Amino acid sequence: MTGKYKIAEKIIEIISLYPDVHEYCRDYVSDEAADFTVQTDMHDIEYEQKRSDEENIREGKRTVEYSGGYLEELAVYRKIAEKMIEFDTVLFHGSVIAVDGTGFLFTAKSGTGKSTHTRLWREVFGERAVMVNDDKPLLRITDNRVIAYGTPYNGKHRLGNNISVPLKALCILERAEKNSIVKVSKMNVYATLIQQIYRPADSAKLKKILELADKLAENTDIYRLGCNMERDAAVVSYEGMRD
Repeated sequence: MTGKYKIAEKIIEIISLYPDVHEYCRDYVSDEAADFTVQTDMHDIEYEQKRSDEENIREGKRTVEYSGGYLEELAVYRKIAEKMIEFDTVLFHGSVIAVDGTGFLFTAKSGTGKSTHTRLWREVFGERAVMVNDDKPLLRITDNRVIAYGTPYNGKHRLGNNISVPLKALCILERAEKNSIVKVSKMNVYATLIQQIYRPADSAKLKKILELADKLAENTDIYRLGCNMERDAAVVSYEGMRD
């Protein structure tokens, strides 16, 4: 099965074994000429199952036999993420929300509450707040700015839109009894940034990732937020980052 989709300003031809990925990407359909092609086979699907098994074992969870269609969705995005590096674009694990057209990216350890926090923003700011991507946005990083893109891969609740916004700030979220936000230096959070960016095995691409991470830190204000997950947390974080 074949389809073309416009994601982060690139036209991607996807050739798949299952129809699932095309349904998943339906909001990004394009009829323009492809910039590159992604194709999967059974080896890719087996690889994703193996990775999922290893991750579940590390976390003390039982292994799950996933469907071929679901595993292919993972394989396709992995291939897209690796190719996008050539276009100065990285896959970042986090939740991006825009207020009045300006993007804010929240990242944290799994289970900390990124999605809960951005839900608070939507409750507080109403129609001014728009979800860009709740899980795995793509970030295009240039010498003087960062653009965040919505993608089909937007989390289990499918919260996101086919839009792009300039990224003003990146915020590392932590649980706390009292809401507080502080601006931090690149040196204090660089390791966290690297952990949250998809890192390929290819050494040349990994070198490019490190260069792009440097530019991301240089062109984005970075904050650390202590958050109690009450509505006031959205006000504290927005007021702290908007200027």
